[in-house]
Amino acid sequence: MSTKMVTKPANEVYRLPPKLFDARCKSCWVTFAILVLIVSSFYSLNLEIASFMSADSMRAMGSFVLELLRPNFEHDFLLKVFKSSFETLAMSALGTILAAIFGLAWAIPASKAYPTDPARWRKLARGVLNGLRAVPELVWAMLLLIALGLGPFAGTVALAFHTTGVLGRLFAECIENSPDEAAYALRVRGASGFIVFWYATFPQVLPQLVSYTLYRWENNIRAAAILGVVGAGGLGQMLAYYMALFQMSETSTILLAMIILVAAVDALSYFSRKRFSR
Repeated sequence: MSTKMVTKPANEVYRLPPKLFDARCKSCWVTFAILVLIVSSFYSLNLEIASFMSADSMRAMGSFVLELLRPNFEHDFLLKVFKSSFETLAMSALGTILAAIFGLAWAIPASKAYPTDPARWRKLARGVLNGLRAVPELVWAMLLLIALGLGPFAGTVALAFHTTGVLGRLFAECIENSPDEAAYALRVRGASGFIVFWYATFPQVLPQLVSYTLYRWENNIRAAAILGVVGAGGLGQMLAYYMALFQMSETSTILLAMIILVAAVDALSYFSRKRFSR
C-alpha cells in the first residue's frame, strides 16, 4: 500500500487574513460612523432606564395592566364600539380606494413606459407623489381638520392623500418594470398610448396593483385608528376620550376591538392576495 505525497504548487501565495480595520476600507468607516451615531443617540435621548425599572414604576405598570384586564362588555358600550369600528373600517376602505384611483392616475405620467418614451411629465408627477407621501397621515389629518372640521371625513381624506403618494410611486415602478412585448406589438401597429396601456400594460400589472392596494389597506386600518386621536372619528377618537378620563375598562374594550379589526382585515387581505396571485 503506497501513500501519495500532496505537494503545494510553487506559485501559490499564502495570504494573511484581512485586518479588522483598514483606513482604506470604506465599509469599515461606514460601520464606524453608524456605531458612533447609535452611541450618540443613546446619549442625547437621556434614557432613564433606572427609573423605568424601579419598584414604583413596576408597581404602577402592574396596576395599569390589571385594570386593562377587566374590559367593559356592557351592551350599550359594545354598540358604541361596534359603530366606531365600522367607522374606522369605512375610513380605511374609502381612503384606500380613492388612493388607488388617484395613485394610478398619477402613476401613468410618473412612469416611463418604454425606453424611448419622452415621459415629459415624469419629474413633475413624481415630485407630487413624493410630496404627498412625505407628509404623514397624522399631519394631513391635523391640517384637514382646520378646513373640514372634526369627524371621519377629514380622516378619510388624510388617508387618501398620503396613500395616493405611496401607491402612486409603487404603481409607477410596476408600470416601468412590466414586460414590454405586448405593448411594443401594439405600438408598432399605430395604437394610441391609452390603448397600449389598457390592453397590454394594465392587464399584466393588475395583480401587483391589487396586492399593493390590499397591503396598504392593512396599514390604513392601523392609521385610521390613530387618526381618531386628533378628532378624525372612529375607534381612535373613543380611545383618546376614555384614556383621558382614565377609564381603563372601556379603554381595554376599545383596544380589543382594534386588535380584532386589524386581525380580520389582515386575514382578508392575505387570502385575497393569495387568490389574485394564482
